[in-house]
Amino acid sequence: MHSALLNIFDYPKKDGRVISSNQKIELPILNNKKITLCIKREDELHPFISGNKYRKLKYNIKEAENRGIKTLLTYGGAYSNHIAATAYAGKEYGFNTLGIIRGEELKEKWQENPTLKFAHANGMQFKFVTRDWYRGKEELVAIEGLKKEFGSFYRIPEGGTNSLAVLGCEEILDIKDLDFDVIATCVGTGGTISGIINSSREHQTTIGFPALKGDFLKKDICKFVKKSNWVLETKYNFGGYGKISKELVDFINDFKLKTSIPLDPVYTGKMMFGILDLVAQDYFKPGTKILAIHTGGLQGISGMNKVLKNKNLPVLEL
Repeated sequence: MHSALLNIFDYPKKDGRVISSNQKIELPILNNKKITLCIKREDELHPFISGNKYRKLKYNIKEAENRGIKTLLTYGGAYSNHIAATAYAGKEYGFNTLGIIRGEELKEKWQENPTLKFAHANGMQFKFVTRDWYRGKEELVAIEGLKKEFGSFYRIPEGGTNSLAVLGCEEILDIKDLDFDVIATCVGTGGTISGIINSSREHQTTIGFPALKGDFLKKDICKFVKKSNWVLETKYNFGGYGKISKELVDFINDFKLKTSIPLDPVYTGKMMFGILDLVAQDYFKPGTKILAIHTGGLQGISGMNKVLKNKNLPVLEL
């Protein structure tokens, strides 16, 4: 196991922080509405541990190493970005990895799933569980059962969100981002937006675009933040987590054609659709400067394309 985590989590860096580039978006609607929009390319931090997964795993892996624990255990669904990233990071730093995967039916066909196939190739061991068990995964009886089955492990929650993940996500914004009025991010489990809110300045508003239906995320986010300069725009989830439509596929493909920036269909595609829709509705006053966080997740496109083909829908351009 590495005594210092250098290869991934500390390079490139400036003042102790990993810095990602901001790319300005040029679209007619932005010029017409006098809105500046840039995308922070967190997806380019690492080819396999990209975006917010890079940030969330950084301090968790350092903590596991400090404790001398040799196994990382975490949770996720069939196309989980977190599962893929944890598997690769575990292999890179000499950890065993265990993935508790939602959906017992996947046990016999996980080899057909690009995400799980990648995770397994990087050393992750799977335990496939029912959706009923998965809903109670945070209960003590479930955790104790895993300890009896697998022994000692360092447990990382679904999506990677805990206080150490939030600490990592606080490093997303840097000094060059002070000029922006609005920080936009997609929202899954709430860890990324919590870190962004904590490191945002008083003059900035953070807007979150949840991929899931429901209002429970506000409570989860409030566990980690004390500021009030943030809102959630909940009407751009396209039916919920993992749900996608022809309209969204067409939007993502068109956006890539015009900007050369790929978006994923679960998170960043919905966020960008929402931002531009709000621009069209004059939600932002002229002169507003928006910074959208690209949280990665592009590894899930191959798996989503299989789903789209089965539904006779257009596929996402790779």
